[in-house]
Amino acid sequence: MTFEPLAIATVKPLTELALELWPDCTFDEEYDYYTSVVKAENEISYLVREQDQYIAFIHLTIRTDYVEGATGPPVAYLEAIYVKPAYQKRGIGRELVRMGQDWGKRNGCRHFASDAELTNAASIDFHRKAGFTEANRIVCFIKDL
Repeated sequence: MTFEPLAIATVKPLTELALELWPDCTFDEEYDYYTSVVKAENEISYLVREQDQYIAFIHLTIRTDYVEGATGPPVAYLEAIYVKPAYQKRGIGRELVRMGQDWGKRNGCRHFASDAELTNAASIDFHRKAGFTEANRIVCFIKDL
C-alpha cells in the first residue's frame, strides 16, 4: 500500500473516488477542481494505492478565515476523506488523518479542523476516533431574495 500526493497523472482516479463520496457531483466539475489543487499553495490531496487500484484519498486546505473551535488562523482543514468500503477499518483513514496533521504542522497551523453533516453518524464517529473533539453543531439556512 502506498500513500502519494496528488499529481496531474492521478487527478482522474481521485475524481472517481470523490464521485463515490459525492455522487451528486459531476465528473468535469470535480476533475477541474482537483486539477487546480495540484498547483495550489494552501491545498493538498493524498491518494492511497493498493497494487494497481486507488482506494482512498484525503483533501486538505489551510483556512485563514474563522473556523469553529480554533483560536485563530491558520487552520489545517480536512475538507474530504474517503476510503472504499472494502478497505475501511484497516487504519487507512487514521493514517491519512496523521498525514494531514503533519502537513498542517509543517505549514504553521496550531489546529486541525473538519466538519460532518449532522445526520452522518459514521463520519462523526470516525472523527471522534481520529481524535477530533466536537466544537459546535449548527443548522444552516438560506432564503431567496
